[in-house]
Amino acid sequence: MSPTLSTTPSLFDVIVIGSGIGGLVTATQLAAKGAKVLVLESYLIPGGSAGYFESEGYRFDVGASMIFGLGNKGTTNLLTRALKAVNTSLETISDRVQIHYHLPQGLDLKVDRDYHHFLQSLIAYFPHESKGIRRFYNECWRVFNCLNNIDLLSLEEPRYLLRVFLQHPLACLGLVKYLSQNVGDVARRYIKDPQLLQFIDMECYCWSVVPANMTPMINAGMVFSDRHYGGVNYPKGGVGQIAQKLVQGLENTGGQIKYQAKVTKILTEKGRAVGVQLASGEIYQAKRIVSNATRWDTFEKLLPVENIPYNEKNWQQSYQKSPSFLSLHMGVKESVLPGGTECHHIILEDWQNMMTPEGTLFVSIPTLLDPDLAPKGYHIIHAFTPHWIDDWQGMSAGDYEAKKEAAAWRIIDRLEKIFPGLDASLDYLEVGTPRTHRRFLGRVDGTYGPIPRRKLWGLLGMPFNRTSIPGLYCVGDSTFPGQGLNAVAFSGFACAHRIAVDLGL
Repeated sequence: MSPTLSTTPSLFDVIVIGSGIGGLVTATQLAAKGAKVLVLESYLIPGGSAGYFESEGYRFDVGASMIFGLGNKGTTNLLTRALKAVNTSLETISDRVQIHYHLPQGLDLKVDRDYHHFLQSLIAYFPHESKGIRRFYNECWRVFNCLNNIDLLSLEEPRYLLRVFLQHPLACLGLVKYLSQNVGDVARRYIKDPQLLQFIDMECYCWSVVPANMTPMINAGMVFSDRHYGGVNYPKGGVGQIAQKLVQGLENTGGQIKYQAKVTKILTEKGRAVGVQLASGEIYQAKRIVSNATRWDTFEKLLPVENIPYNEKNWQQSYQKSPSFLSLHMGVKESVLPGGTECHHIILEDWQNMMTPEGTLFVSIPTLLDPDLAPKGYHIIHAFTPHWIDDWQGMSAGDYEAKKEAAAWRIIDRLEKIFPGLDASLDYLEVGTPRTHRRFLGRVDGTYGPIPRRKLWGLLGMPFNRTSIPGLYCVGDSTFPGQGLNAVAFSGFACAHRIAVDLGL
């Protein structure tokens, strides 16, 4: 027997399913405008893949610790702006190097926060491409400057778009030009060297999980320039502090969050989303429902799978789930890290393996920025590499543990080449697989978002926040502009703006 909405104790303006950063930015923006907001989170703490866990004196970030959007100038510092909207802030630690690349053919390069220093380092490897390098990265700056001249809100709200266009016509026209372009198309106008083009593939892959010819130029313009403008800034106390502070701001502005509140169904009446049902059977009703789940989870689990709207089926023809990750969270003696070690590293031994499981290895050492995350005399090393969940299914518990251990030691062996003695210095080791990510993050197959199935026209294929179901909105990495904390924060700003207009706030 289906539940009835009459059991609902109160009516909210907005219910947000999930407390990832996109969901929390949506919730806090709306609460700051006076909306009655409820966030429902299935886990014990907020943040999703921007969460944390603690064990034996270590505080580990669940995901990556390379954070954009916490700068203090311009309009693209979206995490700073989201915190400020609910009268809160974070102490941050600036990282002088975005990534230290350890790549094939001896390409050992640090991406310095100083733009000109970075260009000089790259040109030293490719002096014959000096002009092309400058022209490509300068074009990324043109994209960024367009973005940084406007207030980034909903692209689905005509009055906002008109107002922005009248205030900043050149910036808007500049962005329209790049909406349909991918990085690879732009890079190949200026650059011919195959190895340099492979480097630009890695520059994209390290955050978009696809090479340059499938990475939207708008996204790259943001990342490749903001690392030198607002910079990479680590939150004191760990990445989980971002979500904690947003929740604090949400509650201070009258919003609510409930933990261990697993939504199992989005309720509809006459085709309109009107409420949600929890695993406990509780029902909550709202004027608007926002799903911070992936679009696969939203339309195949929370709604009847046989009624997937046509445009969602169409989107799934263009996008597929990105891989999940095999993750090693390690505690190591501080003596294992040589002097001058940077916080973030990317390791690849063979260009042909960039996109294969265990090909590209990502490494974060956040205690180089914030030593308080580990016991005195120790560091955290978080190493992770793409893996598909299919490779971890259908095995006994014993075989699963054995496979985890074998994979972990393969990763440690690779890290030993950069950090000799790592094995002997291990104090703590936790191994997570795609099954772990699925379990704790509640994301189908443990995926970290959508990636194109084929080359698409820039960002034009990405869906916005509104859906074809009245009253239902989506937010997060399955919506424009895609993956990354600053990107999902943009999604949250846009979703909240669209809903506020719809509710007349």
